[in-house]
Amino acid sequence: MNERWQKEKQAIKAVQVAFDVSAEAQRAIKQAALDSNLNPPDQIRKILGLPYNKKPVRPRLTVSLKSEDFEILAQKYGLDSNDQNAIRERVADELLKYASAHNKA
Repeated sequence: MNERWQKEKQAIKAVQVAFDVSAEAQRAIKQAALDSNLNPPDQIRKILGLPYNKKPVRPRLTVSLKSEDFEILAQKYGLDSNDQNAIRERVADELLKYASAHNKA
């Protein structure tokens, strides 16, 4: 079995665990993850003394968008609601502008 499939097999055996902790604890862990340039699950693994990825594989922000959301965004940006790539680009631009303005404040 090649190495990729071996890793896939190991990943299938992993169990995702969710923790109900206070908003303050979540905020502290997420902030520590940001400060360490880690994603929250890797920060939790670090806190617990478990092996973790030193850098996120794909550092990114995610949001779930329904078809209605694409319609709203298309109208906002003056785009066709079926042109989801163009909408994603405009959303990314807006998020970057927000971050830039927020960092200057």
